[in-house]
Amino acid sequence: MERRPGVPRLLREINDRAALELLLSSGPLTRGQIGDMTGLSKVTASQTLSRLEERGLVEVVGEQAGNRGPNAALYGVIASSAYVAGLDVGPDSVTTAIADINGEIVAEVSVSPNGHDDPVALVHNAVVKACRSGKVALSRLKGIVIGTPGVVDPRSGDVRFSFDLPGWHEGSHQALARDLRRPVTIENDVNLAAIAERSEGAAKNVDDFVLLWVERGVGLAVVLGGRLHRGRSGTAGEIGYLPVPGVPLAGDVKAVPGRMPSLAGGLQSLISAEAVAELAEQQGFPDRSAADAVRAAVESGEAGSAFLDELAHRLALGVASVCVVLDPSLVVLNGEVGRAGGAALTYRVEEAVARICPIRPEVVVSEVKVRPVLRGAILAALDRAREELFAS
Repeated sequence: MERRPGVPRLLREINDRAALELLLSSGPLTRGQIGDMTGLSKVTASQTLSRLEERGLVEVVGEQAGNRGPNAALYGVIASSAYVAGLDVGPDSVTTAIADINGEIVAEVSVSPNGHDDPVALVHNAVVKACRSGKVALSRLKGIVIGTPGVVDPRSGDVRFSFDLPGWHEGSHQALARDLRRPVTIENDVNLAAIAERSEGAAKNVDDFVLLWVERGVGLAVVLGGRLHRGRSGTAGEIGYLPVPGVPLAGDVKAVPGRMPSLAGGLQSLISAEAVAELAEQQGFPDRSAADAVRAAVESGEAGSAFLDELAHRLALGVASVCVVLDPSLVVLNGEVGRAGGAALTYRVEEAVARICPIRPEVVVSEVKVRPVLRGAILAALDRAREELFAS
């Protein structure tokens, strides 16, 4: 019989990974529960837990009373075995969260750019402040994910252009990684919101969906087969440029060195927060932010119907264009304006889309209530950190 000395080691690695993944996803478990849920024998489960304990990854965290015999030890992943950082970077603030390997937030800090647009200094200061707040050494971070508005090149990892962050440019990604001496990923903010939505929100376990973000800026995240679709250049989902009837085309959409591309036309000019606030004033809801105006229209009942109908029609122009190409299982509205309308708006969008194309999509409001971009950044960083633990 051919000897295969590598097989026992490979099996041990597979068993260790299976047990660690289970403990991360399901919380503290007994040896017997791990065996039942993985198919491992009691002896193998015990050996697996012993190896993970020796590596400083798991520990006994309590006991579970049984019907007969002594209490069974409960094993859990050691929270301090690794940490990650997630950042939500905008033009007015940078919010950083630090989480342990179990996903528990240990610190969250917001800082103002104060007019500084150097991404390296900005991110460094934000991460250091958050680490100090959480009493976590920077060297303990196993992954850093940064959410930014704009187009992120999937090949270089750099921000190709961003209206709100002109200081972010080619070379920023490598400069950040060198400065922090940690793995760094830059991701489009709406894509990160979609990651949070699929993990913990309205699109949980949905493989094909789109998330339309309506706020100061407009964006779309596309998830197909459970994976983000970024496109060849990272511009998939830049729905603000979508040509719509009766609206001038977006201006110069080509990135020119030293000049930001214009978004004076296209769908952006109809559904951005600025456009919605203008519409609200015309419809009798003046002197409010776009989100406040939408909420006021919902609360006012019949008096707000005309405003909500027109807003839904505008949103439907974008949603219908996406649906006839992708036919997603779900459309999620997010961003301040998207969330403000609630069911009164989603129902109207469904109706409006059905009037202009042969599809009536299911449209829902995001269920990630607090900082969806930041939450998505943490979840993406955890995926990377956990993969490193599994492979170590």
